[in-house]
Amino acid sequence: MSEKIKHSGVVESVDGDCMKVRIVQASACADCKAASFCTAAEKKEKIVDIFDKSSIGSHKPGDMVTVATSGATGRKAVMIGFVFPLVILVLVLAVTYSLTHSEPKAALISIASLIPYYLIIYMLRTHLRDKFTFYIEN
Repeated sequence: MSEKIKHSGVVESVDGDCMKVRIVQASACADCKAASFCTAAEKKEKIVDIFDKSSIGSHKPGDMVTVATSGATGRKAVMIGFVFPLVILVLVLAVTYSLTHSEPKAALISIASLIPYYLIIYMLRTHLRDKFTFYIEN
C-alpha cells in the first residue's frame, strides 16, 4: 500500500540543487460552489523546496509539476508538529498543577516547556529536511 500526498504546483525557481515550487493547499471545502459565501473555505499558497537531483535539471521556472511525498512522511510530520507538542504540553500541565496547585503557574510552565522542544526541532532542521523529502512525480 503506497499512498502518496500530491499537490500540483508551479516551479518558482531553480537554484543549484534546490527547486522551489509554489503549491496551492486547499481545504476540502475550498472547491465548493458555496465557498465564496462561507468562512470555512480555506486556500493557502506555500513554497516547497525540492532537493530531487533527478528532477532539477529537467524543469525551469513556470513549469507545471506535481509535488509528491509518501503518506508515512505526512504522518511523521503531523506527529512531530502537533502530537508530540500536545503530549508535552498536557503532561507538563498535569505534573505542574499537581505540584503547585496553581493554574496560572501550571499554564505558563507548560507553555514554556515547548520552547526547548521547538529549539531542538529548529536545530535539527537540516537533518529533518533530509528525512522529509518531496519529489516531482512524472
